[in-house]
Amino acid sequence: MSDKTFPLEVVLCWHMHQPQYKNLATQEFALPWTYLHGIKDYVDMAAHLEKYKKAKAVVNFAPILLEQILDYCDQIRGHFQKQTPIKDILLNCLATACPQTEQERLTIIKACLCANKVRLVQRYPAYEQLAFHANRILEVPDQLGYFNDEFFRDLVVWFHLAWMGETVKREHADVKALIAKARHYSPDDGKKLLAIVGEQMESIVPRYRELARQGKVELSFTPYAHPIVPLLLSIDSALEAMPNATIPGGDYPGGEERALWHVHKGMEVIEQHFGQKPAGCWPSEGGVSNATASLLASAGVRWMATGQQVLHNSLSKLHPSLDQVGLNRYVYQIGEQDIHCFFRDDGLSDLIGFTYADWHADDAVANLIHHLETIAATNPEQPNRILSIILDGENAWEYYPENGYYFLDALYSKLSQHPSLKLTTFSDYLNGKPAVRLLPSLVAGSWVYGTFSTWIGDPAKNRAWELLIAAKVAFDAFVKTKKPKNLEDILQQLAICEGSDWFWWFGDYNPAVAVKTFDQLYRTHLKNLYQLMGVSPPEILEQPISLGSEHSTAMGTMLKGTES
Repeated sequence: MSDKTFPLEVVLCWHMHQPQYKNLATQEFALPWTYLHGIKDYVDMAAHLEKYKKAKAVVNFAPILLEQILDYCDQIRGHFQKQTPIKDILLNCLATACPQTEQERLTIIKACLCANKVRLVQRYPAYEQLAFHANRILEVPDQLGYFNDEFFRDLVVWFHLAWMGETVKREHADVKALIAKARHYSPDDGKKLLAIVGEQMESIVPRYRELARQGKVELSFTPYAHPIVPLLLSIDSALEAMPNATIPGGDYPGGEERALWHVHKGMEVIEQHFGQKPAGCWPSEGGVSNATASLLASAGVRWMATGQQVLHNSLSKLHPSLDQVGLNRYVYQIGEQDIHCFFRDDGLSDLIGFTYADWHADDAVANLIHHLETIAATNPEQPNRILSIILDGENAWEYYPENGYYFLDALYSKLSQHPSLKLTTFSDYLNGKPAVRLLPSLVAGSWVYGTFSTWIGDPAKNRAWELLIAAKVAFDAFVKTKKPKNLEDILQQLAICEGSDWFWWFGDYNPAVAVKTFDQLYRTHLKNLYQLMGVSPPEILEQPISLGSEHSTAMGTMLKGTES
């Protein structure tokens, strides 16, 4: 036996993704999450990676998110250069006078209360006081007339200050001055804050492009509008991991062509923004199947990644009695396809997503390092072991103190200098020519429970699929008889409707307020598709698909990889 030992290679993969919130017919943004996560999470993650010389990560961008980031940059820049209005009610409120109608003011109040109560609101006494009064107005709307423009300006300014990235709050002189001022903000203060929002948004793509140039970040991609590719290719693939599920009958029409469109368009957008073609793909929601592996390989994708439970299901089908401990710490070739697959460590990834937010940062990182050291100490003479920590790069941090500042700082500091742990990226790992294990076939599934239950099988989710299938049938009939000049616009709108996020939110286990918003936006996108084709939208699109629950305790934006 060799005396040589090898480090455990560790990949931190952060997935950045938001669906299309803009109504393409009106150009209005229905929800602000793209720019809010931009000024908070995307800039903070870049800053942490910039700080440590040996820090490395894979950052996966959904292409439709990148396009929205650039859209916001263009609109904010256009406002300052040409005084054009911004198609986002909150940013427009920063830019111009406060809203005057009762409905607009109530909309502003509701929007400015969409912040983590403990981490974002209560952290700032001035914001907490404003939020108290805002909640009172919602309880007793007759009080609305007692609040003047200054109240609304202060509320909007504080909402954006609270959502600003922690690294920006600590380093940007104007942001620090606005926080210190606390109240009585002027219109000029609002414009100054809007300029800072624009500045931070403008910095995102160049910063990640430079991190990639330095070799500190590998930029991977998701198919363009974040569709569940296996379900586009075959709706019946859902039955592989859920044999007793009730799903819509028949396949999605022309699904392979649409899946390829999303893959090629997604790679094109990444290359346009970052100047390099991505080598790897986090398929939307880690959704994989044998057909998905084949399709990605045909597009020249070198690697893909998914959830640990997919590996468990696939190995269990092939070898029911196999001891699977540690088998997710290797890279696999899927059948005869020229593509490599990595599998998420669900336990460690979910610790970051759901547990460590309530720990002291040093204790949390020490605990994670301890887990990694224990794994590294098992068979250290065996090379090519890789552990993949993959999770949402956005939503977890608002549950951490200071947007995860201390946790992420300690995480990169400790991992980048650890003697038996080596931070790497998926492509760098493959460049070392590791031994590759063969996985003859995949049981189709996602990173959530190893199934597609989050997107299909529930009555409301199935109904949403049926509406999408009907729209695709109408699209196919339309393009078969006509050669429209606006075909690219129609394809863009169709792609948005095919995104996964709408199906995620349907179901009574999600909060009613969020379900209502996403339900309405999905149906708006479908109606826009029909209208672009010159076809009257079916009346059924006026009816809600799902109501959600007033008593839901689900976090909505986040789920664990395994069912507890």
